[in-house]
Amino acid sequence: MSDTDEADEAEPAVELGEGPDVSGEPIARVASRLTWPAKRSDVVTQEGDAVVRSPEGPRDLDEVLADAEVPLFESRSEFVATVEELVGRGPVATE
Repeated sequence: MSDTDEADEAEPAVELGEGPDVSGEPIARVASRLTWPAKRSDVVTQEGDAVVRSPEGPRDLDEVLADAEVPLFESRSEFVATVEELVGRGPVATE
């Protein structure tokens, strides 16, 4: 391996900004840790303590899912769409 290859691997692929931190996790990251289909109760058991990002600030996933009327999420996309419908879409508040 040459010196240039090692330098390329050490640098991040995308430079991160210097702005304020964003509280919570993207819902897509939470969804990636689950398997589908998934019962709402199983999602709450496995990831209910996760804090997800929303336009109004961080929200506890178990509280968000308490408002969901879906008993079984057939797919990752259905889960993400349901949560986004409940918390909203748009710019996320920073600290």
